[in-house]
Amino acid sequence: MTGPDLFASFRRAEMLVARSRPLDALQALAPVLDSQPDDASVQLLAGRAYLNSAQLQRAEEAFVRVLDLDPADHYARFALGKALQRQGRLQEAHAQLKMAAVMDPRPEYQEALGEVRARMALTDD
Repeated sequence: MTGPDLFASFRRAEMLVARSRPLDALQALAPVLDSQPDDASVQLLAGRAYLNSAQLQRAEEAFVRVLDLDPADHYARFALGKALQRQGRLQEAHAQLKMAAVMDPRPEYQEALGEVRARMALTDD
């Protein structure tokens, strides 16, 4: 696949994720992932598609890879926290969500952090 073809596949995958078609997005993204496995934006998009299709372990792996490539990516930390939360790994999720909220105090990060804290409080009783 050539550069323009890879770019078109990436854009198609973005559009499919936006339209809540994560499995189709992953199919479109497959050649890009094969060709560009160390590209943070490619891994981030794959992580989003995995998360949206409930492939939580794969999502976790993709977001961890993004953070290996760019530790300052607050969205990857947020998404990793959500993947961990959905796996019931609340302590790990809390750490990632807290870091994301400190890096960028967006309302959705704060809300996710509050959700995990509330679930943790319920399990402590």
